Amino acid sequence: MASLFRLKQIVAEADRPHAHRLQRTLSWPHLVALGVGAIVGTGILTLIGVGADRAGPAVIVSFVVAGAICACAALAYAEMATMIPASGSAYTYSYVVLGEIIAWVVGWSLLAEYTLVVATVAVGWSGYSVGFLESLGVHLPAALTHGPVMAGWQVVEWGVNLPALFIVAVVAGLLIVGTRESATLNAVLVVVKLIALAVFVAVAFPHFDAANFEPFAPFGFTKAMSADGVERGVMAAAAIIFFAFYGFDAISTAAEEAKNPSRDLAIGIVGSMIACVAIYMLVALAAVGALNYTRFADSPEPLALILREIGQPRTAAFLAASAVIALPTVILAFLYGQSRIFFVMARDRMLPESLATVSRRGTPVRITIFTAAVVTFFAAFFPIDQIAALANAGTLTAFAAVGICMLVMRRRAPQAVRPFRAPAAWLVGLGAAFGCLYLFTSLPHQTQLLFGAWNLIGLLLYFGYARRNVDKGAA
Repeated sequence: MASLFRLKQIVAEADRPHAHRLQRTLSWPHLVALGVGAIVGTGILTLIGVGADRAGPAVIVSFVVAGAICACAALAYAEMATMIPASGSAYTYSYVVLGEIIAWVVGWSLLAEYTLVVATVAVGWSGYSVGFLESLGVHLPAALTHGPVMAGWQVVEWGVNLPALFIVAVVAGLLIVGTRESATLNAVLVVVKLIALAVFVAVAFPHFDAANFEPFAPFGFTKAMSADGVERGVMAAAAIIFFAFYGFDAISTAAEEAKNPSRDLAIGIVGSMIACVAIYMLVALAAVGALNYTRFADSPEPLALILREIGQPRTAAFLAASAVIALPTVILAFLYGQSRIFFVMARDRMLPESLATVSRRGTPVRITIFTAAVVTFFAAFFPIDQIAALANAGTLTAFAAVGICMLVMRRRAPQAVRPFRAPAAWLVGLGAAFGCLYLFTSLPHQTQLLFGAWNLIGLLLYFGYARRNVDKGAA
């Protein structure tokens, strides 16, 4: 029984087998770009439509709620990442602080998060790329541009999202080439994405109409079932829009590839979060103010649609082209983070240890290919709102765990060296933990059931394989 809660000891880099060492090639500008690249993407380019459908104009409040909870989590992450500068993100922190079985649940939840985030963004990229191709007169068969259309648990229209499969394969190939090369290209594409959003705000704000904010909260604040069977309200939207703010946790997975982790990780996590909150508020205000939310709710390309509706087709084409070019930065950041979490769990013998092998270029090729294969299944066959909601469930679990880890370490080791100290630690830690719990209760009921089933499968795998494999390595 004690082995269920045994704590992980961080092994010094010099004591690891050479095949298990990652190359330190990233500086803090790479990490900020990785964070901004991960955060600013499908959440604002695509999910603002889903959020508007759930909350109406009050989707802006949903952004504020989700952003505040994410800010608490980001501060907790920054403290833990600089205290424990090892890859694995919340999985590693939970293993060091809370014990093995908690770490497994968190790691298994992270696998759901990262896998489904990449799938969600790939589906979002597909929506913009299809719209962009159609503006050029290229029309793909509808059955090849989306996954099966669901009504509850029933499939009403079959399909496979071919563009989503394509972009996952391209990004996985780039990651296999090398981490630094991927990070440099990511930084360039992040600039393209920010320019596109700045152009959207500049073009949309002159069309601002306060009447578009009436009624402000047509579905109320708390989650409630509407007449069409969809759960709506400010918190229902926040639970999905939460997806738009995370991504900074991908930075913590780069701890073993940062040149100066004690400094660079905190700058990357906090810096990218501050920048993205400001960007989101501007874009959300411009979007809702320019066009009544009912006209872009649930659109696969809401910002481009808004621009077309206000008579700016060329700007819409520019935004769509920028999304097609730059959304892969989100896929890159999360596929990178996913592969590193897989890598660390394999190195800990939670997963087959043979997967924790790096190439001569210092990249985990096997685990990257395996991760891409898992992601393509979800990207090809699932709709974006269902994927995003389930991804959020995994993220909420990880963020709550990191907030708790920070508070436990404040009590267990108050004098430990903390290169970054979160201000108002108890407010931040409890804000992350209970805020995430409240958002979890606001997720669709079907998502909660699916997440419970996912973790049941995970526990069966832990007791059937992972625990015994770790025991053999410890023997």
